Amino acid sequence: MSSRDVRAISERDLLSEAIDALSGDPEISEMTAAELDRQSTTLQLIASENFTSEAVLAASGSVFTNKYAEGYPGRRYYGGNRIVDQVEDLARERARSLFGADHANVQPHAGASANLAAYMAVLEPGDTVLAMRLDQGGHLTHGSPVSITGKTYRFVAYGVTAAGPDGSGERIDMDQVADLARTERPKLIVAGTTAYSRIIDPLPFRQIADEVGAKFMFDAAHPAGLIAGGVHPSPVGVADIVTFTTHKTLRGPRGGAVLCGADLAKSIDSAVFPGLQGGPLEHVIAAKAVAFREAAQPAFREYAAGVVENAKALAAALSSAGFRLVSGGTENHQVLVDLRSFDADLTGQAAQELLDAAGITCNRNQIPGDPRSPFVTSGLRFGTAAATTAGMGTAEMAEIARLVGEVLRRPGDDSKRDEIRAEVRDLCSAFPPYPGWSKLRGDHLTSGS
Repeated sequence: MSSRDVRAISERDLLSEAIDALSGDPEISEMTAAELDRQSTTLQLIASENFTSEAVLAASGSVFTNKYAEGYPGRRYYGGNRIVDQVEDLARERARSLFGADHANVQPHAGASANLAAYMAVLEPGDTVLAMRLDQGGHLTHGSPVSITGKTYRFVAYGVTAAGPDGSGERIDMDQVADLARTERPKLIVAGTTAYSRIIDPLPFRQIADEVGAKFMFDAAHPAGLIAGGVHPSPVGVADIVTFTTHKTLRGPRGGAVLCGADLAKSIDSAVFPGLQGGPLEHVIAAKAVAFREAAQPAFREYAAGVVENAKALAAALSSAGFRLVSGGTENHQVLVDLRSFDADLTGQAAQELLDAAGITCNRNQIPGDPRSPFVTSGLRFGTAAATTAGMGTAEMAEIARLVGEVLRRPGDDSKRDEIRAEVRDLCSAFPPYPGWSKLRGDHLTSGS
């Protein structure tokens, strides 16, 4: 029996037990099966998403969800934490080892709370922070006025260089970062993005921060798995603080974490608890521990390299299909497409909805200099982390680009959309994210239970 067969049996047993446990709640049981079907029969190309392992899923749904554990190992406010202390200590040690960090806090519920904890640890309300503009690749928690970060601190934004005819532009403008740092004298400089397809070198940011006497934080929410896999330079040991999420390229459960030096450990821990959060989600922390161990295996390095290789292949195929790529290509897991030269009237919102109806899941995204609002946009963002996990390679990336082009060239052709949806279903059937669940999913949907 092959390892894939063994995995299929264990996955089937796990889901069988999960659905059986939901038998008393038919609505949620049906929705669970339907979501499994959606994930298995459509292309998952959202750059923030991935497919976790069976072990991560099992830990996420484990009995650790029953335990209240306010505080930290050895310093809890409740009794009965002997085992969860071991779990959290293990997660912290695995995170430190994986990234080579002095200290790790694995309690943040999300990347947003990890970022807020980092700010709280080194800033006072009203302090100046230099971070990337949201409409040029930054994140809401990098000072957007609708975020608590923008309401609490004074953010100054840097952006990217102008687009060049040869695709050489639309990179982070380090001259602008340096000029703003010298003018504004921020207390903290933030690197890291949510929609940027190039590698971010942490060293120039460190040099600028040192010049103006600022702390340096690197938000590694997106490239964390690529860093762990050795295909993106590590900011650990360069930045004062590194925040990241565990559910994107790292392929773990939904959650966040913070890495720092020993000098900031107490400040970071106090900011997370009691500063921002109450009881930690120990079942998710157990799943984070599993993910850190998985990411430390040699196979994960192969996976990370495959993610980048697939992104480059997808970018090249989309370019050949007539789409303009922001910055001319990619060096990570993301591909950003400017739709305006493909179809001036096609918005990111409309394109996202058309592709979704055809079984291709991605998200609309603003592109640098976008004249449209963030709710409409002129661009799309694609990511290859989940498709790579499912086993797809460069040949499938070329096929995906073809399908995207065919859908968007004929936006009003419902029959063509249905034809593409059938092709997508056939493609996905060869790469099920959870192979052992396919038959069970079909049985469950057929039975109507």
